[in-house]
Amino acid sequence: MAEEAAQQPLAFVAETVLKKRKSTEALALTRKAQLELGKYGHGQKNKKSKVEDIKRPEQFIKQFRDQELDLIRMKQRGKRSKKVIGKPKSKLLFIIRIQGTSDMHPKTKKILYNLRLRRIFSGVFVRATDGMLEVLQKVEPYVTYGYPNLANVKELIYKKGYATVDRQRIPLTDNNIIEQTLGKYGIICIEDIVHEIANVGPHFKEVINFLGPLTLNKPEGGLLGKKQPFKDGGEAGNREEEINELISKMN
Repeated sequence: MAEEAAQQPLAFVAETVLKKRKSTEALALTRKAQLELGKYGHGQKNKKSKVEDIKRPEQFIKQFRDQELDLIRMKQRGKRSKKVIGKPKSKLLFIIRIQGTSDMHPKTKKILYNLRLRRIFSGVFVRATDGMLEVLQKVEPYVTYGYPNLANVKELIYKKGYATVDRQRIPLTDNNIIEQTLGKYGIICIEDIVHEIANVGPHFKEVINFLGPLTLNKPEGGLLGKKQPFKDGGEAGNREEEINELISKMN
């Protein structure tokens, strides 16, 4: 029996499969090292308080006024007619947060948190609907968004994607993790995730909940810092298909 087992030929594995395995293993090691080094914002924070960080009364007053002004403007943007907002031109939107919180009203912050945009330069995929466009009007100065193409959807997921399992961030380099969580929906690998998101499939919501918000790089040269709409020369608001140029710079 031992001699027969020893004489059995080795299973043939195509060279392309071997190369793919090697590149996947290398990517897994790289992503693991990046997470350990705190590249995605989990580095230790300096907890030492500084005297210059203590706010003066006039700073609190200014902050309160700025927040109240932000609330007023948010309500004004929320009253825009559907004709001004327009109809979605695609089934998929990609939203990027581009502004901070210094003058942001708590209601504005809550909307951003509901969209899972807790940090600057974080991005999320959402279903493009009339209701979503109306929500984005309220937080327009703090986000920019548009319709990503298939190439950018794939690049974002492969380069920046990670799974959230038991509140832990896990790089999407092991299809077993995907299959264990999403296999019941027929989604067993990264390509299935790309397909489901790009086509806004029937299990889009489950896939998005499985993925965490994507942490993007600061674009080379930075942003203009203007809260005006993109169509008026600013950085915020709807870029439609031109969002793909910004994604390429930040991915």
